[in-house]
Amino acid sequence: MSGFVEGHGLWNEEQRRLAIEVLKRVEADGVSTIRLVFADMHGITRGKTLLAGSLAGAFEDGCAITSTLLLKDTSHRTVVPVFAAGAGIGDPDLQGGGDVVMVPDPGTFRVLPWAPGTGWMLCDLYHDDGRPVVLSTRRLAREAAGRLAARGFEYVSGLEVEFYLTRLEDCALMPQDAGQPGRPPRVSLLHQGYAYLTEQRYDQVEPIVEILRANCVALGLPLHSLEVEFGPSQCEFVFKTGSGIGPADDMVLFRSAAKQIARRHGYHVSFMCRPQLPEAMASGWHLHQSLRDARTGANAFAPHDGEPGLSQVGRQVLAGLLAGAAAATPFSTPTVNGYKRYRANSLAPDRVAWAEDNRGAMLRVLAKGPAKLRRIENRVGEPSANPYLYLASQMATGLAGIEAGKEPPPSVDSPYAAQVEMLPRTLESALDRLDESALLRGAFGDAFVDHFLLVKRAEVMRYNQSVTDWEHREYFDLL
Repeated sequence: MSGFVEGHGLWNEEQRRLAIEVLKRVEADGVSTIRLVFADMHGITRGKTLLAGSLAGAFEDGCAITSTLLLKDTSHRTVVPVFAAGAGIGDPDLQGGGDVVMVPDPGTFRVLPWAPGTGWMLCDLYHDDGRPVVLSTRRLAREAAGRLAARGFEYVSGLEVEFYLTRLEDCALMPQDAGQPGRPPRVSLLHQGYAYLTEQRYDQVEPIVEILRANCVALGLPLHSLEVEFGPSQCEFVFKTGSGIGPADDMVLFRSAAKQIARRHGYHVSFMCRPQLPEAMASGWHLHQSLRDARTGANAFAPHDGEPGLSQVGRQVLAGLLAGAAAATPFSTPTVNGYKRYRANSLAPDRVAWAEDNRGAMLRVLAKGPAKLRRIENRVGEPSANPYLYLASQMATGLAGIEAGKEPPPSVDSPYAAQVEMLPRTLESALDRLDESALLRGAFGDAFVDHFLLVKRAEVMRYNQSVTDWEHREYFDLL
């Protein structure tokens, strides 16, 4: 092939080989359309749908897409006047709202089992001169994994994802429901809450969970278990470990698939951290992580002598994760709502601490079992986080611990009473911590961090200017 992709050397040999296979499969399987997507600043998939006959051209020259998609907040509003010179856009290449180029990654090709004749592929973003787009979050995660690889390590992670699975009662599709954002749908529960891991509750959700399971398996997602969580109509899907940015790709696909599949069957999936539903429990994203020695294939977190505990490298990563935790919080918890999860004695962390196999600590260290299972579980994240930024922040702060030869502080016995640094209590304060972080600015680049802060602070400003139900109930009659 020749053209934009080949001319700028954007694919490796394996991607070239896979592109040929994808074209053959599209023809053999009667695929009629292919969705080309990328994850925006918030991890939301955006893109275009091509006819099958146009895929070869996209493999050669990419597919143009509007750059303002990188300027949207979570209400889909463009946060700056993009057509005004000197408007303060974090990446000046986006001034004027021109195009960037989506380049498909053929290694991510899937046929969507719930949408007959539909293919799907993740893309990377480039400018028309072949430069990577600074704001491409997948690029940041790949580069973070590359820095670990240069030190002889492969990043390994596994996902535990909690979410709400409810029945749609009112889809909120009347004209008056439209807006930025629109009125949320009205839903009903599939089961009552506080019956954690109860088989009877599982049977109540099994019909739709089985549909989700079958589709996840058909997509090749490494699903491990399906669980009923604490809250009413709250579930958890657990995935087997993967390496590099593979689990982030899986998370992007899983969230998008789960919402689409549920909607087609009259249900609603929400990865919002703490919905305003009666008796709701907050949903978390627990990230299990370790490093693999690229030379031996062994778990680098396990001591060579087989004794319990973490290896020196594991302890250094632990120390780095702790040192960078507060500044990295906007990447693990990027919404206003997510900070309402950090409550004492709630199975969610409220301070920067670690402990041996204690689910109240931010970092739960599991280092007494088989060597291959030694790992650190970070319990700080919310399930709506952009997976590329969440994983990249873990890689960057963990690597910083290795490079500095850090040692972690002592573990805590009482995570909610420990005299240690508190996690940021609001998105606003978390963004300030990120703004001040030389480590994350170095890892992500000033241009990206400044742009991310611009988008998220616009979101915070809208929240601060909104009159909430709490305020009306608190003040309207009293004052």
